[in-house]
Amino acid sequence: MDGDAARIDELRALVDHHDQRYHIDDAPEIPDADYDALLAELRALEAEHPDLVTPDSPTQRAGAPGRSTFAEVAHRVPMRSLDNAFDVDELRAWTDRVLRRLGEDAPPVAWACELKFDGLAVSLRYEDGVLVQAATRGDGRVGEDVTANVRTIDDVPDRLADGAPPVVEVRGEVYMGLTAFAELNAAQEEAGEKVYVNPRNTAAGSLRQKDATVTATRDLSFWAYQLGEVVDGPEQASHLETLAWLDALGLPVDAHRARFDDVEDMVAHVAAVEAARHDLDYEIDGVVVKVDDLVLQDELGFTARAPRWAIAYKLPPEERTTRLLDIEVSIGPGGQATPFARLEPVFVGGSTVAAATLHNADQVAAKDVRPGDVVVVRKAGDVIPEVLRHVPSERPDGSVSWTFPTECPACGGPLVRPGGEAATFCANHACPRQVRGRIEHFASRGAMDIEGFGEQRVNLFVSEGLLVDVAGVFALDYDRIAVWEGFGETSVENLRRAVDAARDRPLGRLLFGLRIPHVGTTVADLLASAFGHLDRLQAATVEEIEAVEGLGPIIAASLYGWLREERNAELLVRLRAAGVCLEAPDAGEAGGVEPVLAGLSIVVTGTLSAMSRDEAKAAIVARGGKSPSSVSAKTTALVAGEGGGSKLTKAEDLGVPVLDEAAFDHLLATGELPA
Repeated sequence: MDGDAARIDELRALVDHHDQRYHIDDAPEIPDADYDALLAELRALEAEHPDLVTPDSPTQRAGAPGRSTFAEVAHRVPMRSLDNAFDVDELRAWTDRVLRRLGEDAPPVAWACELKFDGLAVSLRYEDGVLVQAATRGDGRVGEDVTANVRTIDDVPDRLADGAPPVVEVRGEVYMGLTAFAELNAAQEEAGEKVYVNPRNTAAGSLRQKDATVTATRDLSFWAYQLGEVVDGPEQASHLETLAWLDALGLPVDAHRARFDDVEDMVAHVAAVEAARHDLDYEIDGVVVKVDDLVLQDELGFTARAPRWAIAYKLPPEERTTRLLDIEVSIGPGGQATPFARLEPVFVGGSTVAAATLHNADQVAAKDVRPGDVVVVRKAGDVIPEVLRHVPSERPDGSVSWTFPTECPACGGPLVRPGGEAATFCANHACPRQVRGRIEHFASRGAMDIEGFGEQRVNLFVSEGLLVDVAGVFALDYDRIAVWEGFGETSVENLRRAVDAARDRPLGRLLFGLRIPHVGTTVADLLASAFGHLDRLQAATVEEIEAVEGLGPIIAASLYGWLREERNAELLVRLRAAGVCLEAPDAGEAGGVEPVLAGLSIVVTGTLSAMSRDEAKAAIVARGGKSPSSVSAKTTALVAGEGGGSKLTKAEDLGVPVLDEAAFDHLLATGELPA
């Protein structure tokens, strides 16, 4: 008994610690499977010793207390967690308990199934159809007020459709899709910033930003799965009827929801979801199964922590072991030195993996992985291969810890780690890898769009000393290029024409192409629209830059400092001398084009004949509109080119207007949608 009591205390402390790391710090230290094992052991011991159960035990609450930096919100209806089933036998055992509790006289039970999105639970409160508050789950009774941040999520309507009751609380999950996560990390890497580890933590951290403008850049999504408090709402007979009603009000619900009358059919569905999980564009960690009949739900009731009428079937984490052959360092275009593992190829997460990120020096040290180790590998967010840990029993004799190199593998220059940062950088601005990266970015389609500046040609131009920076693009020695193997008269002339055409690209393209930290395509277009000319931007104060709608103090300070670095100022002088356009389109006294699309949200999909998707998005932003990557109830219109795909289907389902290219041209010119 004394031993069990001590173990219970130990387990409670461990679970409390990991609840804090997961729910509050957004920085879990152990895999979900390990956490679930700790909680399961604690529950088993408390079941053996019910006299040791205390009200503050982790088994008696839904989550973790909220952060003190956000205002507290008391949930009128508690937001409970779900109990878990870790295999189909446990799932069948739960259905048996439900049927026994209902008794033989109960009507037949149907089982409703939904995907369990891996995100952050929130509650949305609508009064008279208008969103008035959004809160995180917190400990189930008190959460955090995140209303300003939730309002930036396109999937969350500010106003419900007609027929909404006076009060309705909607429970759901905020998450980040895998495409959005990949695009965010690509932008982070491009800007020389840290990449994020997985979509769940990124979504949670994004939702808890103090500055809602940061949340607005993160392309979060939402889906609804339950009701909280409802005043004078319509009577619903089943859970799936409730979801259909939420859908009619304009809230996104799980498109893969299903209903089964037979337990074995439901179990087969769960297995099918597990097999198809990698076909989804978002991360799931299970399937939620509920008793569909709401009257039976009321009869079954709740435990202190969870409903008896629902359970989460947890999909097993897909992890594989393989041999770590070596640890190498790659240099990104921004100079960031990132360690990665060379692996014996292993199939995990739907593809064969031969290399995996180790993130930074701190991660390598914390995991103590070494060349020769057998390591456990998974795909973070089912997307990015990463090494989780080594297998101690398989470590070879004579193994030594890996140390971060002090010299850049690309140029031999010093690698430095700025104080307070996790990342290490090559300090040599002339490092060939960085030079190539800057030029490739400058010439890319989203920036100056220079045909003929692919990776191979840029490597050649840099290695031959023809290019040392982006200004040199406009001073190429074409006579020298013409005598090189593979360059005929026609290809040299095409290259010359492509470079000449790039001189006329608008200011927003130039600003994005210069790879200024924190200045992506959207920020570049906002700056070009606000200032109209590079001269006005260079003369602006930090306060004037920060005053541009959509920009914050970090972006303003970064841009202001970049413009005043001597080498950058000299670069701009050379670009000016080369005849590069320094104006925004139609920039006059107002400093930009007319904001005819202000307040509109226009999504672009498919292939357009007159412009690229990036150009279409830039045109929308330059006119004051937004161009998110996904269709939602907040979308004003969808511009559909050839091959619109799933976005077109979703727009039609939501009743969002679909525009062809002619209608889009009219919209850009007038701000008017077709009648």
